[in-house]
Amino acid sequence: MTGVRHQRTLTYVAEVARAGSIRRAAERLNLTPSALTRQIQDIEYELGTPIFERLPQGMRLNAAGELLARHIRDQAADLDRVRSQIADLSGVRRGHVALACSQAFVTQTVPEEVEAYRAQFPQVGFTVQVRDHAQAVAALIAFEADLALVLEPPPSADLHPLYTGDQPLCALMRAGHPLAAEEGPVRLRDCLGHALALPDRSLAIRHHIEQALARRGVGLRPAVESGSLEFLRNLVLREDLVTLQIQSGIPDDPRLRSRPIDGRDLTPMTLYLAQLRGRLLPVAAAKFADQLSARLNRQPPRSLSRAERPGSENGAPGQRGA
Repeated sequence: MTGVRHQRTLTYVAEVARAGSIRRAAERLNLTPSALTRQIQDIEYELGTPIFERLPQGMRLNAAGELLARHIRDQAADLDRVRSQIADLSGVRRGHVALACSQAFVTQTVPEEVEAYRAQFPQVGFTVQVRDHAQAVAALIAFEADLALVLEPPPSADLHPLYTGDQPLCALMRAGHPLAAEEGPVRLRDCLGHALALPDRSLAIRHHIEQALARRGVGLRPAVESGSLEFLRNLVLREDLVTLQIQSGIPDDPRLRSRPIDGRDLTPMTLYLAQLRGRLLPVAAAKFADQLSARLNRQPPRSLSRAERPGSENGAPGQRGA
């Protein structure tokens, strides 16, 4: 298949898979159902095997179809990389960067770095998806993201770390809260003595907290739970509640006070900047990864043991500072 044919094939296959039926996909593609059916049949004839399961409720990619979709995405990504490199030869950085990141980094870290990059290369576009650890890895695998900036992703042989580092957890409260009267680290037991507003179990922060407490046989009964860190920050401004968030995600707001959790109670979380293993990044994404790594490197680093690295069971390397 030619490059153009790859693009067209991806469009047809992806739209049928997304819509779940020929009729709905044909409407979105502005084709007749019979024309789209012939296109899918031609693809299957060329491959010598069906790529969709024909179900009573619609169409679904089979194993061969998933392999084809992955191959086409690989080719499209490689074509984007070549285009970006060609543009780079002329001294003009064009292209697009797709980033999946934990919401803890969308308050300051990512906006500041995107602003800095675009100030130098204004013709580069960005897509920033707010995804937690497992969802961010899935976005890399599906080629929906070039890079992922996440906290403690699940072990995955598909993940290639470009940077790893510590992110301390802090108790966050409003300035008038009793815990705000002192400075320096705070013991977790002192936080548990107050009403808590905590990230819910969809976020890596909550898992980190619960694992630490489970080792001590302590349970959690938060007054408020949410999958939105911004909501929790706004809530503690209104009530005498305590929330726990990572240091990098806490905005510079004089109404808020933060104190790091004592390291005897909660170890720092591990941040990963990563890409899909084996993928050649477009120039714009690779340059942005270098810039973001440089910023993260200004924070005190910590070496990971082999057992801590994603995909370590397959010998995947972990590294700091791309």
